[in-house]
Amino acid sequence: MIVEVEQLIAEIATLDLEGLRSVWRERYGAPPPLRSTPILRQLLAFRVQAQVMGGLDAETRKALARSGPVQAEGKHLGVGARLTRNWKGREVTVVVEEKGFRWDDQVFASLSAAATAIAGTRWNGPRFFGLRDAA
Repeated sequence: MIVEVEQLIAEIATLDLEGLRSVWRERYGAPPPLRSTPILRQLLAFRVQAQVMGGLDAETRKALARSGPVQAEGKHLGVGARLTRNWKGREVTVVVEEKGFRWDDQVFASLSAAATAIAGTRWNGPRFFGLRDAA
């Protein structure tokens, strides 16, 4: 059975997004609404392996439960921190607040939501404000 899983994982590594969705649909029903081929590939490979090998052990599940909720990237800068960027000839500033990120008198739950509102197209907020290197 392990050999079959290894063969399926090798096949998954070669599939495009539609191929991944097709395999997911056949095995598990409706696929998650992802557009990222690498992420869907990892999810599908994990799910296939977990089905055969049992998934995460109890100790790992407990450690993940103890880690607490995920904090929006950028919140670590602290309340009051200001992120500034020149965008299309104008300076834009987002301020970190307790409940999110303020820009233009509106609070956004994530830095990415603020960056998307500023740019008018979908953006990764930490990358938009230079908190991450470009890929």
